[in-house]
Amino acid sequence: MNGKVTIGLIQAHHETDGREPVAVHKQAAIEKHEVMIRDAAKQGAQIICLQELFYGPYFCTEQDPKWYAATERIPDGPTTHFMQGLAKELGVVLIVPMYEEEIPGVYYNTAAVIDADGSYLGKYRKHHLPQVQAGPAGCGFWEKYYFKPGNMGYPVFDTAFAKIGVYICYDRHFPEGARLLGLNGAEIVFNPSATVAGLSEYLWKLEQPAHAVANGYYVAAINRVGLEAPWNMGEFYGQAYLVNPRGEFVAIGSRDRDEVIIGDMDRELIAQVRNTWQFYRDRRPETYEDIARLL
Repeated sequence: MNGKVTIGLIQAHHETDGREPVAVHKQAAIEKHEVMIRDAAKQGAQIICLQELFYGPYFCTEQDPKWYAATERIPDGPTTHFMQGLAKELGVVLIVPMYEEEIPGVYYNTAAVIDADGSYLGKYRKHHLPQVQAGPAGCGFWEKYYFKPGNMGYPVFDTAFAKIGVYICYDRHFPEGARLLGLNGAEIVFNPSATVAGLSEYLWKLEQPAHAVANGYYVAAINRVGLEAPWNMGEFYGQAYLVNPRGEFVAIGSRDRDEVIIGDMDRELIAQVRNTWQFYRDRRPETYEDIARLL
């Protein structure tokens, strides 16, 4: 594998009204993101990640069973199949966050990973689900209403360009999974998100650079932009970024614009940092047993 890999991150505003039929949301978002994926590939991106639950609004601001209609099987659903064709055509790796149905009534917040030849490599299911009031009129992150916690561990996918892990939105507040992704071989961890100003923004550029430094890998963080009607729970503040194992920002997006953010991951820098700071060598896992025991 080449030492450098070009990463593309897509941040976007979801423009349709939350009261429209679910199918309208999905079609509009898929068409919009196809254009942006093609733009990222044209700019040289080899691995491209979309935002959390990319094909609709962030509907977890309310508790309404109508949104169950947004679920799809992964990998057997139409969006995964479409993205497989697009990945193969463009020769890019895609991380595609969707609302997954395992069986009727059992749903997950999931990201499918598709290799550059269009093959489906697997999926990551979000482990940590927020239940937090965050905005006016009771709006919040009511994710336990919509999703079961992830049950597939912390896999690392050996793609055509790099070994990648996925950690979705609220997961980023928990260092344990971030460490496991590193121990499982990740060179870069993608964190597709939907997060608003006034609650977590002060942590946005703090936690994930810390994960990158502690684990000697790159982190790619993706967020939405703008307000989403009819809830208007708060501004999705964008600022998608790529950060290196030294905690330095390689590329960062705007706060309020649809944007493709492009940055390079350097595998030689990963080796250099890990040979300087031997955090994996100097771990003492035999002293950490209480982490799992203390519930």
